[in-house]
Amino acid sequence: MITAYLAGIPNFYEGEDIEIRYRVFEDGNEILKRSLFKDYKKPALVSLFALITFLKDMEAYKESPIAIMVNDAALMELIRGTSTVKDREVIKWAASAREKLSDFKRATLRHAGNDSQELAKWDEILTF
Repeated sequence: MITAYLAGIPNFYEGEDIEIRYRVFEDGNEILKRSLFKDYKKPALVSLFALITFLKDMEAYKESPIAIMVNDAALMELIRGTSTVKDREVIKWAASAREKLSDFKRATLRHAGNDSQELAKWDEILTF
C-alpha cells in the first residue's frame, strides 16, 4: 500500500510562487519526497494544481493502491462535486483533477483534518 501526503501552499501575493510538497511511502519506506515551486496560481486553484502535479509524478504507480492524505476540506468538496463554487476556472480545474484521479483506479483521497492524530502526522511528515 502506498500512502502519500500532499500539500499545496499558496502565496497570497500575486506574482509570487506557490509551493507543492509531497512525500510518498510504500509499506513504511519513503520512495519520494518533493518540494516544488511553481508559478503563481489563484489560492482557490493551488490545491487542485498540487493534486494534478502530484498525480502526473505518480504515473508509474497507476495500478497500485494509493491513499492520498490532504488537509483541505475545499479540495475534498471539489473532487466529490459537492462544492457550490461558481468560478469557471475553479470548476474547469476541478473537472481536470477528477479526470486525472479517475485514471488511478485504486487511489483514494482522504482528509487528514478529520482525525487530530492523523493531522499531526500529516503536518510532521510535510515539515521539511
